[in-house]
Amino acid sequence: MNRTAFVFPGQGSQRVGMGRHLLAQRPDLVETYYRTADDVLGIPLSRLSWHGPGRDLDDPAVSQPAILLTSLVTLEVLRGQGVEPDAVAGHSLGEYAALVAAGVLEWTDALRLVRLRGELVATVDDQVRGATAAVLGLDRPAVARLCAEAAAATGRTVEISGDNGPGQTVVSGEAEAVTRLMRAARAAGALRVAELRAGGPFHSSLLRGIEAEFTEALITTEFRDPRIPLVSSVTGSRVSTANEAIVALGLQLTRPVRWTEAVQVLGATGVDRFIETGPGLVLGGLVRRIAPQARVHATSSARQLALTTHAFAATDSAV
Repeated sequence: MNRTAFVFPGQGSQRVGMGRHLLAQRPDLVETYYRTADDVLGIPLSRLSWHGPGRDLDDPAVSQPAILLTSLVTLEVLRGQGVEPDAVAGHSLGEYAALVAAGVLEWTDALRLVRLRGELVATVDDQVRGATAAVLGLDRPAVARLCAEAAAATGRTVEISGDNGPGQTVVSGEAEAVTRLMRAARAAGALRVAELRAGGPFHSSLLRGIEAEFTEALITTEFRDPRIPLVSSVTGSRVSTANEAIVALGLQLTRPVRWTEAVQVLGATGVDRFIETGPGLVLGGLVRRIAPQARVHATSSARQLALTTHAFAATDSAV
């Protein structure tokens, strides 16, 4: 035991100002990461991340590379303080940061892929207004039944797009069907139903039309075999080769997230500490539900980052 996993957040974790606390410790990373990202993508990603406005940051073509960039800078700060992962995983979009951490992708290649992913999803959302919602307190078969009923009643698509933990299921699809599903879930006794800031119908069959273009981008990008254990959130299993990583990212567009399985697989490898590496606190909460005995750390603020690095320094000195 005493193995540590870095887990990286996905879409919906963006907030104006994210990452600025990291630069107070490492101002050199402005040039190394932020200015480079601006140049690579040809957009003012730094300014949008730090200053917004929020409506622009919520665009998937912006929010996705911004979340990735914040996660990668967090990774660099942690490593600079001697905190290294024994294993990695990422929730949906977060899988790209995990691939960089495991040595599978160059970070600038990951940035380009994530930007394209966001742009392609935005084209789908322009044609078919999508939505995503979380349903808490109903089991997955019950949510699947409600999805089928909402789809039949509206003639629109709504599907399970993620298993985030015990009693927490995510659905995605066309807005009309998702809205009906949300009403039905509340009537069926769900503890909570909430629309999420995903920016599109991620992990649903509505994205099938963009698979070919995105797959072409994947196969023309250099991938390497992972240097440390890497668990995919779309397969819920270990990724051992570059080709497996490519396949997992291709499946990610239309397949549901299997976060419960990913966390359980990490636990089976001896991981008992998790660091949510990047903006937000969502993944930490999910990990606590799936693995109640695990120690969970955050990095989304200066205080959380300091507590995390202090906890690891204390562990190392005790050893």
